[in-house]
Amino acid sequence: MRKIIFLFLSVLSTGALAQSEPPAYAAAVSKFTSLYNSNKPDSIYKMFGGQMKAALTADAWKTAESQLKSQLGTLLQNSFIKFQSPIAFYTSAFQNASLSMSISLDKDNLIIGLLFKPNAQPEPLADKPFDPSLVESTITQKITTGIIVGTLTMPKNASGKIPVVIIIAGSGPTDRNGNSPKLDLNSNAYRELAEELGKNGIATLRYDKRGVGASQTTIKEADTRFDDYVDDAVGWIQMLAADERFSKVIVLGHSEGSLVGMLACRDEPVKGYISLAGAGDRADKILTDQLKNRSQTMQDNFKILLDSMKKGKTIDNIDPGLWFIARPTVQRYLMSWFRYEPLRIIHLVKVPTLIIQGNTDLQVSVDNAEKLKKNKSDAQLIIIPNMNHILKEAPADRDQNLATYNKPDLPLKAELVPDIVKFINGIN
Repeated sequence: MRKIIFLFLSVLSTGALAQSEPPAYAAAVSKFTSLYNSNKPDSIYKMFGGQMKAALTADAWKTAESQLKSQLGTLLQNSFIKFQSPIAFYTSAFQNASLSMSISLDKDNLIIGLLFKPNAQPEPLADKPFDPSLVESTITQKITTGIIVGTLTMPKNASGKIPVVIIIAGSGPTDRNGNSPKLDLNSNAYRELAEELGKNGIATLRYDKRGVGASQTTIKEADTRFDDYVDDAVGWIQMLAADERFSKVIVLGHSEGSLVGMLACRDEPVKGYISLAGAGDRADKILTDQLKNRSQTMQDNFKILLDSMKKGKTIDNIDPGLWFIARPTVQRYLMSWFRYEPLRIIHLVKVPTLIIQGNTDLQVSVDNAEKLKKNKSDAQLIIIPNMNHILKEAPADRDQNLATYNKPDLPLKAELVPDIVKFINGIN
């Protein structure tokens, strides 16, 4: 996709740095998002102040907005970064890409500056030399609606059969390395995990989710269901279990992938299961908890949407702030996800189980891991201090914690891999 930059920033000076989002800016961004997604460029133009209108005619704005939408699609979410008066900085997640957005308001809260530009992405670890003791190869699973593509990482000088771990990604459009431009995520956590396990004599298979990266499917977003991801994981289990190079198959699910892994383990040739930052509560409660730092209006609107989905009904006209997690095309998927109770499912897992949770995870709290352990008493539970949701060292402070999500060179939390290796080596 050709990169586009719309530069309409009239205000050049900046002042002192503030950490909180000014209410007027939050309101303006929310209104802009709603009008943009409703295809109302004329209404957006009415939000512009005199400086913007002097530099940009209504027709020019309409053309610019049309170009933006045709290339990037729906504006799913705006994440506040910082405020440096009079400019607020956001990350804007569109349907097809993630951009940086800067916006400035005048004393009447009209927009006098607006800038969209591509995010400056750090150099991904995947483009750097891999450990020379390891070799990577592409592996493909054919499904009825397309293909799922992954990477098999093997120690070069392995003698005899070795264990293999299937790494199942978390929620959203996440690739095999643990990255997602749409989520403004560039962690390389799964690739780092594959490399570290490989150096310990353990092979791994990590893969792009359906419709992400090299994985292709003819199924549209609106027709995707949670069980589709379970079917993909089962396919990998069966493929690797039949491969003579491997002594045992271990399933490792991260975040949403934890539940996918639990379900995939049933009645399959799996020797061990690992839950990394996996939810103990049902997904609707997890999402509700994650919205507690948002406005009360957004929380109330999400509750209304949940009540509707529990009755099997979707809602097309939703709060723009909820578009990212509950837009109409994913509501049926959410319904299929919500019906699973992780605490009941983990009780049905019949293989050795390791539950790992970080205590600075902003998405999944420690009590989720404790609930999983309570419902599978023979599981091993490890709480890793100062490990966040992407498996890196991070403080509890939200801003500093989230800053690690775009530091691909940041290593995994030191205790993580040794704990996993010890568990795998202890499985007969």
